[in-house]
Amino acid sequence: MAANDALVIALPKGRILKEVMPLLHRAGIEPEAAFNADDARQLRFRTNDPRIDLVRVRSFDVATFVAFGAAHLGVAGNDVIMEFDYAELYAPLDLGIGRCRLSVAEPRELVANDDPSRWSHVRVATKYPGITKRHFARRGVQAECIKLNGAMELAPALGLCRRIVDLVSTGSTLKANGLVEVETILEVTSRLVVNRAALKTRPADVGGLIDRFRGALDAA
Repeated sequence: MAANDALVIALPKGRILKEVMPLLHRAGIEPEAAFNADDARQLRFRTNDPRIDLVRVRSFDVATFVAFGAAHLGVAGNDVIMEFDYAELYAPLDLGIGRCRLSVAEPRELVANDDPSRWSHVRVATKYPGITKRHFARRGVQAECIKLNGAMELAPALGLCRRIVDLVSTGSTLKANGLVEVETILEVTSRLVVNRAALKTRPADVGGLIDRFRGALDAA
């Protein structure tokens, strides 16, 4: 992107988008009306600041857009940041939103006679094979990961595997599908992420926007 282009902030769709909007408002960033229109199909939006545009992408894609320079900044959970582990990403601020945890869960009937500390090999369904393998490797456990992008709770019931690694907020989805948390891998919050090259080439613009987010957090 040219130095005189608008800064692009990548925002995740869904629950985190609702939680990040008050921070944007406190930072003085107001999106155009189409951003809040239910029938809008565009994905890039202008704001009240001609130097800033917003894009809406899948939460799992924010880190990739920022790391490869398609966006200058973004909002991503530390689960996504750790899964991809891009060297090009800098995460200067914990925004304190999107709180949940990444956990291991298994069917309720296994729990009584199961001891996670005795595992030597596990087969799990997960959206996070990188984090999962690293977590179990630190414990000396070999993890066989089956990559799924959704409906993780079905995997044990349908015989795909006995355990899953997935995000948990209230635990109600696990409970409804007969699963129980047996181990927490990671506490998750959303962070402001920045492209390192953009911070070097446009320090005043990017650094100023980081300061605006920091001020918005202080105001909260």
